[in-house]
Amino acid sequence: MPAVELHRTTLANGLRVLVVPDPATPVVGVALHVDVGFRSEPEGRTGFAHLFEHLMFQGSESLEKLAHFRHVQGSGGVFNGSTHQDYTDYFEVLPAAALERALFLEADRLRAPKLTEENLRNQVDVVKEEIRLNVLNRPYGGFPWILLPPVLYDTFPNAHNGYGDFSELEQASLDDAAAFFDTFYSPANAQVTVAGYLDVDETLRLVEKHFGDIPARPAPVRPSFAEPLPSADRRQAVTDAHAPLPALALGYRLPDPAADLDGYLGHALLASVLADGEAARLQRRLVHADGLVTDISASAGLMGPLDARDPDTFTITAVHPAAVAPDRVLAAVDEELDKLAAAGPSADELARQVARWSAGLHQENDRVMYRMLGLGARELLYGRAEIAVELADRLAAVTPEQVRAAAESLRSSGRGVLLVEPTAAQEGNE
Repeated sequence: MPAVELHRTTLANGLRVLVVPDPATPVVGVALHVDVGFRSEPEGRTGFAHLFEHLMFQGSESLEKLAHFRHVQGSGGVFNGSTHQDYTDYFEVLPAAALERALFLEADRLRAPKLTEENLRNQVDVVKEEIRLNVLNRPYGGFPWILLPPVLYDTFPNAHNGYGDFSELEQASLDDAAAFFDTFYSPANAQVTVAGYLDVDETLRLVEKHFGDIPARPAPVRPSFAEPLPSADRRQAVTDAHAPLPALALGYRLPDPAADLDGYLGHALLASVLADGEAARLQRRLVHADGLVTDISASAGLMGPLDARDPDTFTITAVHPAAVAPDRVLAAVDEELDKLAAAGPSADELARQVARWSAGLHQENDRVMYRMLGLGARELLYGRAEIAVELADRLAAVTPEQVRAAAESLRSSGRGVLLVEPTAAQEGNE
């Protein structure tokens, strides 16, 4: 990412503000990051953080349902929101002249979303349909982000289904929604990021104008989600009526990016050395040479790199023919990890993956929306939006020894092994 200016302030009600001017773009983006994700939702209310994200789009005390949509789209803008492990974001990108409109809209729903029984019941149904579409009625639904954590982790925050259980979603009440809003959606538990074609002083004035009078409430105490590393492999099998082939996922614990960013980035590049591109080690060995799998991937981060606080998960996933036993795939993965743990990648091998990362980061950061969301998320999670700015250089500085150490750490700790098995009924229908 090219050099950027970062201007920070905190309003009297506790709202943190990050302003990022970019005179080279004709648009402006506004993002609201709230420090609550599905790891923070109460036990017995799985999926509630995501459900509440939906409720935040159902109007406010001053704007009827769909008014937010019309105001953004009528200005030529786009908008959305998403729920992650440790945060929920809401954002819009509009022509620069519509900055105040965007700030008003975000402040309006942070101040008083329209929480009604009708809205709640309607959005429970919407979320249930989303789960049917994305998880229950598609091959490999929830693989691996829903299915793998309960194999690797023991505690409710880390192991439960963040999309939600139907019965628990149906039991959600208006009292639950009001308590969730009062607890987590205080200004002191949120951050506004404004990026694009803007004047810093005028933007700060407008942020104060629209957000400054939202009543202050204390930020909740954020618990630690830490739990001991697994001391041995854990294995679990699930059936999938829609999967045409068996699949497996391996989950390992990552270093804490707040305490050991270089170690974390060593793991990120290890994932690339293993699976990114036709020349990657697992691609060459398991797909092309041995024909053990039809698809393989690896990633640092259950929902992507640098997208959560500690603990987070390094994953390797594969789809393989029914005639190939899962243990053959696991043995081949372990052999490749052992080779990397012994000798590390070559300098050229690592340089190729750094170049892939660099190209991807530059392409992503070319858009105001992704640049703004990356800065805002890293500011909220780690207190340093600068991580997003420095990332390409930090990755380029990772050495083969650091990648070797990352591979060694995976091989020296316990892991979660998830097996996805097509059901006999599905096999009989083919």
